Amino acid sequence: MSKKMGSCHCGKVKFEVEIDTAKGMECNCSMCGRKGTILSFAPDAQFKLISGADFLTDYYFGKKTINHSFCKVCGVTAFASGKAPDGSLVKAVNLRCIDNIDIGAIEINHFDGKNLM
Repeated sequence: MSKKMGSCHCGKVKFEVEIDTAKGMECNCSMCGRKGTILSFAPDAQFKLISGADFLTDYYFGKKTINHSFCKVCGVTAFASGKAPDGSLVKAVNLRCIDNIDIGAIEINHFDGKNLM
């Protein structure tokens, strides 16, 4: 793992994260299925918001345990915040928002989030 830079589409929200970009997760829940995100997870301490906090809007749904932040200018969800099963803070980063990675090279794991609720 190495530090990667990422952003929303318009560039207002920028971040740095130490994350595994070789593997990602596609979830079929009502949110992820519509957005087409490929997620990878990092401890909150490995994530740094560089700019754009004032451009983020929060969205919660379902059990309201995950904060889906999105840019209020371009609408892109670059990351979400929540808790890991052990209770530690975690970021779910949309790998499609990471600079200079080959999306086609990511090993995709599928998650059945649709049937969790």
